[in-house]
Order: sequence, then structure tokens, then C-alpha cells
Amino acid sequence: MALKKYKIRKEVKVGAVFVIALSVMVWGIMYLQGIEILKKKRIIYAVYERVNGLVAANPVTIQGMKVGQVKTLYFSPEDPRKIIVELYLNNTTYPIPKNSVASIYSADLMGSKEIEILPGNSSELIKDGDTLMARTEATLGEEVNQQLAPIKHKAENLISSIDTLATILQQVLNKNTQASLIEAIEHIKEAIGNVAHMTYNADTLVTQQRSNLARIITNMESISKNLERNNDKITNILENFSSVSDSLARLNIPATFSQVDQAVRNLNEIIGKIKSGEGTIGLLVNDSSLYYEMDKAARDLNLLLEDIKANPKKYVHVSVF
Repeated sequence: MALKKYKIRKEVKVGAVFVIALSVMVWGIMYLQGIEILKKKRIIYAVYERVNGLVAANPVTIQGMKVGQVKTLYFSPEDPRKIIVELYLNNTTYPIPKNSVASIYSADLMGSKEIEILPGNSSELIKDGDTLMARTEATLGEEVNQQLAPIKHKAENLISSIDTLATILQQVLNKNTQASLIEAIEHIKEAIGNVAHMTYNADTLVTQQRSNLARIITNMESISKNLERNNDKITNILENFSSVSDSLARLNIPATFSQVDQAVRNLNEIIGKIKSGEGTIGLLVNDSSLYYEMDKAARDLNLLLEDIKANPKKYVHVSVF
């Protein structure tokens, strides 16, 4: 009976040791994973459209310090397109505003994922079971693709341009075009020769006329100096012109022209009367017989005067008392 009791005690001890060892192993594994059983925890949630390889036990950090880890991930029963991530937060004393963001990012070049909580500015703090706003940063491959996409587009455009240029060159370098190009080059050479000849002629002309050009420049300088010396006189002349123009402006030129026009009309009227034979002058001009009579009378008068000069006694009688 005593032996049986001894055997039972030994099995109990072995079982107790196994339980204790198993408990220590589980505690050690959870401790290594960042889950401390004896400490108070907070569980919060974040909802993502994609997690980019995030798995359970990935770290949760705030400003680079680990404060928890991912507990589990599962699809939302309400919307299968959404992924719900459950987070363990070991540090229950750190104040996390309610408008903070749980951002998934690549922690290293190997692509391991972490969740960084970016604190907001709300005065209201999260509680156990709250859901944070979520954001997924682009992976390294996605960022590289985003950087390379414009380069790829430019390369494609460049290749297309090179193809177009090659096609144009192929069309240009046919026999007919080659002949046209040769002819055009010859014309260009001829034009360049003409330009060179014209340049030579211009240089020669400038060389030959250098003294004349110097005299012209000297004359122009002399003219400019004369203008500068006579600036006051020129100003006086301009003022005199201005005074004359003011005087002309003050004259009643329209009235003067009106009087001249009236005088011209009167003269035209007098000439018209003379032409029509009105008045003495009109009769004299238009009646030739009157002209001849007057001419005859003038000749007779001249004859009479000559006879008086020749024979004064014939016309003058002197009697002495």
C-alpha cells in the first residue's frame, strides 16, 4: 500500500513538472512575441482594403517604439472586400488620440511589414475596442514602379519618335530625294559664294570710301554741334512760328476769304456786263465802229494840235488898242 502511494506521488510530480515546463515555454514564446500575459492590454482595430503581406505577430510601433503587435487578421463579415486587423497594445498608459492613423509600411528592404500608429490631434483618446483610421503605404516595388512609370512612358515616346525619324530618313534617302538634296546643297554653296562675294565687295567699298565716311561723320558731328550751339536761336525761331500761328489763328480768315470771294464775283459780273455790251466800256469793247470813230477823232485832234503849233497866228488874233 505504501509502495502504491509512492508511485502516485511520483506521477503527480512528473505531471506537475510537465505542466510547469509547458507553461513556462508558452509564456516564453509569447514573451518573445511581445505578448506579456501578466500585463494589462488594449485591443483596438483597423480596417484596410489591402494589407500588403501583413501577418499576425508583426510589430505595432509609435514613433519607432514597439507598443504591441498584430493579433489576427480576417475579412469583414459585412464587406468581404475589407480586412479587419486586430491589434494588441501592451502599453496602456500612452495617450493615443482617437483620430490617430494605423499605417502599414515596409520596415526594411526585405519587405517585412509593421504597423505604425501616427498620433492625431484630438483631445479624445482611444478606448479598448475602438477602431483607428487606416492607411497602407506603397511597397518598395510599387514606389519603384511609380518612379519608373514616367521614365517608361518617355522611353516609349522616344522609341516611337526614333521609329518616325527612321521612316522619314528612309523616305528622304531614296534616289530622287538624294538628287534633290545634292542639287539643294549645290545651290546653298552657290548662295554662300555669292554672300562671300558681296561681303568682299562691301569690305572693299568701305575701304575705298573710308575717307568719305569719315568726312560724313565729321560733318554730322559738326551739324550736331551747330545745332547745340544754336539751340537758343532755334528755340526763338520756333517761338516766333508759334507766335505767327497764334496771330493767324486770331485773324478772321474765313471772313477775309468771304470778302475776296465776293470781290471775285463782282469782278466776274462786271466782265460779264462788258462782254454783253453794257455800259461805255462794254460799247467800246464790243462796238468796233465806236472804236474807229474814237481813233479817227484822236488822229484829227493830233492833226489840229500840229497845225496850231505850225500856224498859231491862224488861230490866235492879237489886237492892240
